Amino acid sequence: MTTIAANLQRVRAQIDQACAASGRKATEVGLLAVSKTFAVEAVLEAIAAGQSAFGENYVQEGVEKILALRERRPDARVEWHCIGPVQSNKTRLVASHFDWVQSVDRLKIAQRLSAQRPDDLPHLQVCLQVNIDGGANKSGVTPDELPALAEAVRALPRLRLRGLMCIPEPSDDPQVQHAVFARARALFEQLRAQDGGIDTLSMGMSDDLAAAVAAGSTLVRVGRGIFGHRPRK
Repeated sequence: MTTIAANLQRVRAQIDQACAASGRKATEVGLLAVSKTFAVEAVLEAIAAGQSAFGENYVQEGVEKILALRERRPDARVEWHCIGPVQSNKTRLVASHFDWVQSVDRLKIAQRLSAQRPDDLPHLQVCLQVNIDGGANKSGVTPDELPALAEAVRALPRLRLRGLMCIPEPSDDPQVQHAVFARARALFEQLRAQDGGIDTLSMGMSDDLAAAVAAGSTLVRVGRGIFGHRPRK
């Protein structure tokens, strides 16, 4: 078993344990392997170990990886998520190559993604990024602005609104972690009450996975726990 395969096994066990501790089914929580800065060979190892969903923070790097994988493993059924900030000059690349965008926080970006999504591809799956704890340097729409943005994105023809994503400030205190995630869960439930298609709450990473699952996350994003420490760019 490769190191990546062993790490994936361990992370999945952590998810299972967190689900059991909070009375949830393990099938309720998905795993997104964050492969930013790692070579396509690492992604191939993860695919061989059964992983099928990957997240990329940097658009150009992600597209290069998507194209390389398509050439080397055309049989692989892989789902690619853009989880980093999307600039206006990168929307066409994102719309043309990714399956999901979890980091939409402006209507302008959503409009460009919808307009530039190729007709021969399925709708682009979208999560709205929420600045849940008010971090001054964090991307994300404010909780107060969320309902209006959700309504506007829902009306765009080539997008499908699936839910919310958040990246809280790091904390080693499980109570602080849970409190922030609980606020995100409350916003998610409000959104879901208005739209039955809302089903994704993307929150939790290597260091706060258990608290996120306990608060209701449906998708955790793990990079270091799977691929190890990131190589220097």
